[in-house]
Amino acid sequence: MDVAADRVRDRPDRSDQADRGEGRRHRRALLEADEQDEQRDDDDSATDPEQRTEEARDEADCDQAHGRIVRGVSALDALAQAPDRAAIVLDVDGTLAPIVHRPDEAAVPEEARRELERLVARYALVACVSGRTGEDARRLVGVDGVRYVGSHGLELAPEADRWRDEIHRFAASVDWPVEDKGLTVSFHYRDAENEDEALEYLEGVAERARGAGLVPRFGRKVLELRPPVDADKGTAVTQLLADAGLRRALYAGDDTTDIDAFRALDGLELGIRVAVSSDEAPSELVSAADIVVDSPADLLALLARL
Repeated sequence: MDVAADRVRDRPDRSDQADRGEGRRHRRALLEADEQDEQRDDDDSATDPEQRTEEARDEADCDQAHGRIVRGVSALDALAQAPDRAAIVLDVDGTLAPIVHRPDEAAVPEEARRELERLVARYALVACVSGRTGEDARRLVGVDGVRYVGSHGLELAPEADRWRDEIHRFAASVDWPVEDKGLTVSFHYRDAENEDEALEYLEGVAERARGAGLVPRFGRKVLELRPPVDADKGTAVTQLLADAGLRRALYAGDDTTDIDAFRALDGLELGIRVAVSSDEAPSELVSAADIVVDSPADLLALLARL
């Protein structure tokens, strides 16, 4: 494989989701299997039945994890064999651009831009679906030929625009710095002196927003308020693929709103869901993924094989 087992790992068992570190333990087990086997040979005479049962279970988990990695890499190969029939759709912040304390400090690395340019020349569709406005996503990514959709897909829903003024009126009533994303607003608490107190305050804001008819959603150290419109990253991905006439796609994301995009790949001829994991990644995202990588840099390594 070009992508090593310690860089790419496949979907963990749903029973393991209470502990996101389980996937990392499986990965280490793959890399250390020979060493463990040798150690077990030395220790077999000293182990009791319960310990041998536990060792057998760990060995089975290791074999299963290896099988998942192989299947994930095989799906990537299948996608890459017919790029004219496939789409690459990506989130931006936390996926292409590493997460930073302030959204205006985010940057897409130059090597990621070069990789996107290569993919644009090769695939039928390359798109970015971002929580930023489409214009801001275009500025941040800066690659021609990419289709940019902002506000988590709300920019493709004309009915969302009539809620613009209401959302901004509500945001003005909140005693917290606000990030204006046009059709949505966000309240970040990554830099809060006391995160627990900040979260408690913003949970109160979320409750008030529900009462005002808005839709609150928490993500990675952020509360976002959205209009009550049936549009999200999933509907955006569905529309992008339909407009391009494609039934093969890879989607990569790192946060709660990307779960909607994962669902949009259900029923396709080939759909690959890639979670960019972190200590802040929601367990639902990781459990829904076909492949999990540990950082934007590792995602770039994965994209390089496509």
